[in-house]
Amino acid sequence: MNKIITPNAPLFRDPIYDGAADPVIIWNKQEKSWWIFYTNRRASCVNYGVSFVHGTDIGIASSNDYGRTWIYRGIAQGLQYEKGRNTYWAPEIIEHEGIYHMYVSYVRGIPCTWDQPRTILHYTSDNLWDWEFDSPLSLSSNKVIDACVILCPDGRFKMWYKDEIHDSHTYTAYSDDLYSWTVGGPEITDCPHEGPNVFLFKNHYWMITDPWEGLGVYRSDDLQHWERCPNILNQPGNRTDDGAIGSHGDVLVHRGHAYIFYFTHPEASHEGDRCSEINSGYHYRRSSIQAAELFLVGNHLECDRDNVALDLEY
Repeated sequence: MNKIITPNAPLFRDPIYDGAADPVIIWNKQEKSWWIFYTNRRASCVNYGVSFVHGTDIGIASSNDYGRTWIYRGIAQGLQYEKGRNTYWAPEIIEHEGIYHMYVSYVRGIPCTWDQPRTILHYTSDNLWDWEFDSPLSLSSNKVIDACVILCPDGRFKMWYKDEIHDSHTYTAYSDDLYSWTVGGPEITDCPHEGPNVFLFKNHYWMITDPWEGLGVYRSDDLQHWERCPNILNQPGNRTDDGAIGSHGDVLVHRGHAYIFYFTHPEASHEGDRCSEINSGYHYRRSSIQAAELFLVGNHLECDRDNVALDLEY
C-alpha cells in the first residue's frame, strides 16, 4: 500500500449525531493504528438553545490505512464524573511513560445556554479505551476549557487553556508529574479565542488558536513569549465539506511534517450561524473533521487545504 495518501474529504463524519468537533489525534500503541478523539456534538438531535453542544460524549474514530479512511469506534469509557447526563468537550491526550493522560472539559448536565461553570478533568488509561478518573483541576477560574499539554525542555509539563472568565484568553499551568498543577497566568491576550494547541516544528514552537476567524497562529522560541503570525484556514476550501473556515484544530508533527486536524461547519456561513439559538437547525449544526498539511514559509505557517497528502507511516 502506498503510505503517502490523499485522505478522504471530509476525513470523518460522526455516524451517530453528525457533530464531530475539537479533534485530537494520537497513535494507539496497542492497536498500532491512529485514533482521533473528538467532541461528539448532538447535531442531529431535536433540541433547543445550545443543548446540542451539551450532553456530549467523547467519540473515537480509528484508521489502520495511514489516515485515508476512518471508522467510528464508540465513545471513551469511564469518564462519568457525576450522576446524570453530563457534558464532555475538547479532549487533550498525551502519552508519557506508557500511560495516556486525558484532560477533558466538563459541564454539569445539559444546559441550553452558555452560562454554566466549566472545569477540566484529568483521567489516565493504559489502552485508550478504559479511562480512570484522577481529579478535577483547580485553575484560574471556574470557567475553563480546552486544555493543551506538552513536555517542556526543562522537564516540566505546561498546560495552556481558555479562561472564559478572563476575557476568553489563554492561561497557563505547570506540573512536574501531570497530576498536580500550579497556575501560571495569562499568555495570549490579544483577542478572545479558544482551543490553544502548541507544538514544535522546524525549530520553533507554534501555537494554533481559534478566534472564530479561521485559526490564529503564534510563534515562540521559549514557550512563553509569542509573536502573532497570519491566520490560517480563514478562507474556504474546495474539497467536500471544506467550504467554510477551519475551527479548533490539533497539530500532529510526524516524520518531519506538520498535519493539522480541524473541523468545519460546512453549511454555516459564519460563526454566528454555528451555535446560535435562532439558527439551530441540523444543517447549521452538523460538522466534519478535515486534515491538511502546514508548511513553513519564511517566518510563518501556510496551509493549502485543497491539496492534501498525509505521510502517517509509524
